[in-house]
Amino acid sequence: MKISYNWLKDYVKTTLSADQAANLLTFAGLEVEEIEVVQSLKGGLEKYYVGEVLSCEPHPDSDHLHLTQVEVGFEHPLNIVCGAPNVKAGIKVIVATLGAKVYTDADNCFEIKRTKLRGAVSEGMICSEKELGLSDNHDGILVLPPQSQTGQAAKDYFNITEDHIFEIGLTPNRSDAASHIGVARDLAAVLNSRCNEKKYEVVYPCVDGFESGDKSGNIGITIDESLCSRYSALVIKDLKIAPSPQWLQERLRMIGLKPINNVVDITNFVLMETGQPLHAFDFDKIESKSISVRTMPKGTTFITLDGVSRTLNGNEAIVSDGDKAMCLGGIYGGQDSGVSNDTRNILLESAYFNPVAIRKASKHHNLKTDASFRFERGGDANITTYALKRAALLMQEIACGNFASELMDVYPKAVKPAVVELNFDRMDSLIGKRIDRSTVKLILTSLEMNIVREDQSGLTIEVPTNKVDVNRECDVIEEVLRIYGYNNVEMPQSVKSSLSYEQKPNQDKIQNIVSDLLSSLGFNETMCNSLSKTAYYDNNADFPAKHSVNVLNALSKDLGVMRQTLLYGGMETLAYNINRKTNNIRIFEFGNCYKKNPENANDSLITKRYDEQKHLALLVTGNVQEETWQQKPQKADFFYLKNVVMNVLQRLRLDLSAFEQQEFGSGDIKQGLRLVNRNNGKTYVCFGQVDAKVCKAFDLKQEVYYADFAWDLLIKILPKKEIKYREVVKFPAVRRDLALVVDKAVTFAQMEQTALQYEKRLLRKMSLFDVYEGEKLESGKKQYAISFILQDNDKTLTDKQIDGIMNKLLKGFEDKLGAKLR
Repeated sequence: MKISYNWLKDYVKTTLSADQAANLLTFAGLEVEEIEVVQSLKGGLEKYYVGEVLSCEPHPDSDHLHLTQVEVGFEHPLNIVCGAPNVKAGIKVIVATLGAKVYTDADNCFEIKRTKLRGAVSEGMICSEKELGLSDNHDGILVLPPQSQTGQAAKDYFNITEDHIFEIGLTPNRSDAASHIGVARDLAAVLNSRCNEKKYEVVYPCVDGFESGDKSGNIGITIDESLCSRYSALVIKDLKIAPSPQWLQERLRMIGLKPINNVVDITNFVLMETGQPLHAFDFDKIESKSISVRTMPKGTTFITLDGVSRTLNGNEAIVSDGDKAMCLGGIYGGQDSGVSNDTRNILLESAYFNPVAIRKASKHHNLKTDASFRFERGGDANITTYALKRAALLMQEIACGNFASELMDVYPKAVKPAVVELNFDRMDSLIGKRIDRSTVKLILTSLEMNIVREDQSGLTIEVPTNKVDVNRECDVIEEVLRIYGYNNVEMPQSVKSSLSYEQKPNQDKIQNIVSDLLSSLGFNETMCNSLSKTAYYDNNADFPAKHSVNVLNALSKDLGVMRQTLLYGGMETLAYNINRKTNNIRIFEFGNCYKKNPENANDSLITKRYDEQKHLALLVTGNVQEETWQQKPQKADFFYLKNVVMNVLQRLRLDLSAFEQQEFGSGDIKQGLRLVNRNNGKTYVCFGQVDAKVCKAFDLKQEVYYADFAWDLLIKILPKKEIKYREVVKFPAVRRDLALVVDKAVTFAQMEQTALQYEKRLLRKMSLFDVYEGEKLESGKKQYAISFILQDNDKTLTDKQIDGIMNKLLKGFEDKLGAKLR
């Protein structure tokens, strides 16, 4: 939100510099994000001068250019080639000299340079009103009165003023500060608290001179209270539509608004002054001479002022003339009822629309305006008539309008000030400091809060209706504290602490341990948006759309649902980096995934209707080992990822023998493994290669490998006991190798599972060190070369014991898997 400091000082008289005022506002909760120095005309007309055309001759090689000599007070007259039809000798003009910048719009300009036009030297430019930024008139050059002083700087001739524009980052709860008067109120309160007296007060423009017209000019007004709580209006006739006076145009230009005509400019001026949006309808186009605020049938088309045809959804607040829509209430006017140069009579509207209805309609139509910005934050229903009178008096003064009706005000249920009890002891406890009671009362009255009762324990306060977010004691305390200054609350000299119970395992600590492990393995941590594209879950077998948690009033379909998996956000990250020539990527992310349970849609418990589970995702693509003079590059593959997964589980001190490895393939994972707990049958980890169709959807041409840990489930089965030292086993381990011929369908995981069933006490490790498939084996067979590490903690194993164990394992392999010793 832009605030003009010169304009602001009309309402609070201060000599502070712009930087000082910005600093005070920032510490009071209105953060000034940027201060821009601007001039009433863009660029300040630097290097522009009043000139006199001494001579004007036709260009010999052109039918419309003229060769002129112009005196601007320099050592010699300037030779300027001019194409304007009204240029002639003897007139006074504005000249842009060498180095001057001519703005073609708010952001673009070009610099005047010495140049040749059809062989003739030109040392400047004689300017039109458009080139000076005075208007859009480009029919010819601007001709000044004869008495204008030649050589005078144009910035002095036009009395160019300089201003400081504050860019304020207005938070959604501060609708009371969405205007110059609102910001002035905060500035006055801060200044009063600093000098400890009510020295500064907001100067409100006087509207006491307003006298409405005769009630015979009144029109009928009906409102739907669910859409509009108050509707004030006034008929003004015999207006003279014309450009606004210079002071009004400058006010609007300074804050980035384009002047249109006096009536429209006044409504914009009052909006920025008071925070109350206004709208002017061409009264002669209101056929029924009545107004209603209501909804229109779904599918109705309505053309707004920008010429866009919009289809209504049936929930918008529509200001209508009978059955004809005139305005998208609180957001944007209609093309057929707006003010034009031919308008003579208007209906001036000042209303209070339902913030929720405005926000929903604004988002649905993707239409953001200064009016919707204020209405959707909740305005002040009790300022509509003041703003209406202020605008009407300006139109009477500037546009010579006559009030042709009473000030019509439909206000079925008045919005009353909130009454809040403020207890001093609770305030001191919450702030952490005792603020002098006189300072508290000074701050509250400076913010225009009315103290209706006072005693030693506290105050009873009436909160003005412009502060829609202040309705509790803690809200009032926050108002006091932000004006007093958070930085004025000293740090306490004593430190107080209490014993707290830490639940084990400490989940944050465990997450950091795994994060450190993955970082040491070359992974980078990412954080993706919890909101995901709706399209990801359409026709998705793994994550059906019926399980998606939809976002109400989503900004777009790209952010339409809560994510069901971390995969798609990770794939977006890979695509972003690969498109920027970073092809070797290893990333991990901890994040929540969300799921709706349609079968429990009617359950009263929200935890039954929805699931929220934390997951850990790993994604690997490209090379995991860069090329060096010693070795070739190593590409990421399934076994690299499996190794990382096993390292994570081992770092978590989980017994890998408690998991059964099952092969699987799904819509997203082409081929992979899942680790299933043998006791409860739940899947704790699944990993594998991402299907080529998924990669293609993200425009990825290289293989991607993905692992998903059900983090919440893993946390529940972590060992509770602390790590304790255990002596190194004194007795030697023994290795035995077997070469076994098995069916090609048999996996090493099955071999491992079978071995543990037959010998769990002494079998320490089992490793696959060779796989052979060739002509020497039967069709459909393969050979596994497996090593077995056996060890007893209490004694040295004898050959007899070892042979017995190996025979038992071999028999198990033969019986369970059909294996044969080769």
